[in-house]
Amino acid sequence: MSLPLTGIRVLDLSNVLAGPFCGYHLARLGSEVIKIENSNGGDLARRLGADPQRAERLQGLSFVAVNAGKQSVALDLKSEAGREVFFRLVSKADVLLENFRPKVMERLGLGFDALCKRNPRLIYCAISGFGQNGPWSARPAYDQIVQGLSGAMSITGDAATAPLRTGFPISDTIAGLTAAFAISAALVEQQQMGRGRFIDVSLLEATIAAMGWVVSNHLNGGVEPRPMGNENFTAAPSGTFRTATGPLNIAANEQKHYRILCDLIGRPDLKTDPRFAKREARKLNRGALSDELNAALSCRPAEEWEVLLNAAGVPAGCVLTVPQILREPQLLERGFIEALPLGRAGELPLRITRPGFRLDEAFPVPALPPSLGADTERWLARLGYTHPEIEHLIASGAAGTRRQGGAPRGRPAMGGAA
Repeated sequence: MSLPLTGIRVLDLSNVLAGPFCGYHLARLGSEVIKIENSNGGDLARRLGADPQRAERLQGLSFVAVNAGKQSVALDLKSEAGREVFFRLVSKADVLLENFRPKVMERLGLGFDALCKRNPRLIYCAISGFGQNGPWSARPAYDQIVQGLSGAMSITGDAATAPLRTGFPISDTIAGLTAAFAISAALVEQQQMGRGRFIDVSLLEATIAAMGWVVSNHLNGGVEPRPMGNENFTAAPSGTFRTATGPLNIAANEQKHYRILCDLIGRPDLKTDPRFAKREARKLNRGALSDELNAALSCRPAEEWEVLLNAAGVPAGCVLTVPQILREPQLLERGFIEALPLGRAGELPLRITRPGFRLDEAFPVPALPPSLGADTERWLARLGYTHPEIEHLIASGAAGTRRQGGAPRGRPAMGGAA
C-alpha cells in the first residue's frame, strides 16, 4: 500500500514522548522510521508504563503507545566506530529527528552543519524545551515544567484549584505534532528543490502557540487570562452543568442554541430575562444563568439530555472516562483502536490508537514496537559492513543488538544516544 510518505527514511534519535510521538505519525504516514538508541536500555520509555513485566523486557506500555511500526538500531555515538555507522545511515536518510538538549549533537560532532555536509538534502528537526537559543535554552525541561512556564497551568482549573496540570502531557504532545507538521512541509521543499533544512521546535513555544485565543485576548485586548474551571470564556451558557445522573457539557455558543435550550428545559422565560437575553449579558451573569440551568437540568439523566439537545442542534455531550469512550460505537466503527500482531505466546495482543485522522484508504496495521537493537545487524549489512566487521562492532560496544526475546549482545554502550 502506498502512503503519502512512502519512500521517506527517518532517523529517530528521540526519547520518551515529543520526538517519538512525531516519529509515530511519520511512520503511520508511510515513512521508514529507524530509532537510533544506546544499547544500555535505549529509549527511557521502554521502562515506563503500567505493566512492570513488559517494562522489565524493555517493552513498556509507554513505549508501545508511540513506537509501533519503527525499527531499532543500537549505537554508541560517543565512539568513533559508532559515529561512522551513524554517518553512513545519515547519507541514506531524508530526515533526522532528535530531542537532546541544544548543543549535545554538536559536541558529538553530529550537529546539522556537520551532517548536511554529508547529506545536503537532510531535514534536521531538533525538539527541545525552549529552543536552540535564548537564556533558557540549556535548561532541562519536562512536560510539567513547560506547562507551568507557558501559562497553561495558570488558566486550568478554577479559582480554588488553579494552577492545575492537564491530565496528560499536552506540551510534549503538541510539540510532537508541531514537529511532524514542520517536517512534512520541509519534505515538500526537499522533493521539489533538493535542499535540506534545520527545524527548531520548542515545547514552550508550541504550547503557547496552541493557546492562541487566550494569548490574543491578552496581547490585543489587554485581558489577563484567568482560570474559569469548565466555563468557556467566549460564551455562556457554555460549560459543564449538573443533571440527575452526573455532569453534562453544553455549548450553546450561538443565540439560536440558547433559545432552543431554554425551550427544551421548559424555561422559555430565560430567553427574555434581561440578564440573559443577549450574549454579552449572559457572559456577565454566567453564574446566575448556570444556577437556573442546573436546576432545570436536574430532572433528567445526562444521557437523555445529550440525545434531546443534539437532536435539536444544540451541541452537548456526557463527561466520559477513558474506558467509557474507548467502548463507544463511534470509535469502534471507525477502527480507532488497533490490535498489533501477536507477540509472545500466551500474551494478549497489544492495542494502540491510530492517528487522529483517516486517509481515503485504510491504514495498514503496524508491526510491533521493535526490541532494542533488533535491526542493528541488518542495517550494518546494508551499509556495507562485512560479517567480521559487524561482530567487531558489536563486541566493542560501538553497536548493539537484541534479537526478539533474546539478551543484548556486546557490552553496554553507556552514554550513547537516548
